[in-house]
Amino acid sequence: MKFKEAEDYLLGLGHETLAIKLGLKNTELLLGLLENPERKFPAVQIAGTNGKGSTAVVLDSICRAAGVRTGLYTSPHLVSITERIKINGVSLSPEAFAATATKVRSAAQKLITAGQITTLPTFFEQVTAIALVAFREARVDVAILETGLGGRLDSTTAANACVVGITQIAFDHEEYLGNTLRQIAGEKAAIIRPGVKAVIAPQNPEALSVILRHCETSGVIPYADACNTRIVKVTADGHYSVRFETPNDIYPEVKLGLAGRHQIENVGVAIQLAELLRENGFNLSNAAIVKGVESATHAGRLELIAGSPSFLLDGAHNPAGARSLRDYLHEFVPKPVTLVFGAMREKRLDEIAQILFRAADHLVLTPVNNPRAASTETLLSLAERHLPTNRITVASSSSEALKIAERITPALGTICVTGSLYLLGEVRPLVIGRGAAAR
Repeated sequence: MKFKEAEDYLLGLGHETLAIKLGLKNTELLLGLLENPERKFPAVQIAGTNGKGSTAVVLDSICRAAGVRTGLYTSPHLVSITERIKINGVSLSPEAFAATATKVRSAAQKLITAGQITTLPTFFEQVTAIALVAFREARVDVAILETGLGGRLDSTTAANACVVGITQIAFDHEEYLGNTLRQIAGEKAAIIRPGVKAVIAPQNPEALSVILRHCETSGVIPYADACNTRIVKVTADGHYSVRFETPNDIYPEVKLGLAGRHQIENVGVAIQLAELLRENGFNLSNAAIVKGVESATHAGRLELIAGSPSFLLDGAHNPAGARSLRDYLHEFVPKPVTLVFGAMREKRLDEIAQILFRAADHLVLTPVNNPRAASTETLLSLAERHLPTNRITVASSSSEALKIAERITPALGTICVTGSLYLLGEVRPLVIGRGAAAR
């Protein structure tokens, strides 16, 4: 297959969450037919509700700073599907992606023909297999895998990681994971298996008790909320310098490459995961850890794009993410703030609206080109509970929303685009293009 054909084939399997099929059997069968690429390298798996992607990119940056050849698998992508699979910090080329996707499709069809499965593996199952095969062919030293959904039945769990991390657990994807923190924590804690090494971020007590009980039954002694931090200073745009003290080491003053107070916790998890990799034989010096933390970037997560006005892109898509964004807006962002918002309908939209909308001087509501998107009528009914109607505008598309926001926002103000990473995927190329045209 050529790249476009491969992309169309994968997208034709159904949207990655609408067509989700939790379970490891398909992935395990697929990997078996592909000669188990996951056995050719050690892996780190990171689960959680918020922060798992940021933790993954920071750990990847640390490893690369130490000269460790990495494979990084994250989701979703913003613009190109190739962004999900990175080798040593570079997205898989369209040609390599297509060639690997062809191998995976062939294996999937063989499973159907042999009667081992009755339907093709899902989008996420096949893309996970593509990532693991690509990592084998690139001869990576370590794979860093962001869990897609949950943990117990997520296809990344089939990689049998030797080191795992669990970031903050909150409410999200309840239709798949359960309606209580206890249920959600149980799904995510299941990535902890006998023999692994584990790092647990600070958690709600209810979630933490579930995780620690699972660790005990698995015979794993985790690093749980084991990183002490102290803020040393903070820049005007919200980049923190922090003292980290783990059970193994002290890092006196590290300036985080990722903006926002909430990233302190994620970086603490990444540092401890790096230390566990060091225990497993990887040469990750303190200097490399510091360099990796300071140079880490993550598109669409409090991503500030300078201009007149400036743009802030953040994929806050649940209440916890909305709180982090609101706090950042209050503390660091030049006013007035125009909020461009579009989201998926199954999210806790009433809570997100209550947390976030009042932080906006003006709110522009937009549809998202996604079958799961909430209608602007739904968003408007929520917005009117929190803002007067003269501070709310409804756009017909994300591109129109940007034009409206640019028209009403003063040069010294800020346009914040948020609510869904899928919205950011639509908007980010337009914003980057405007910046390039201005230069």
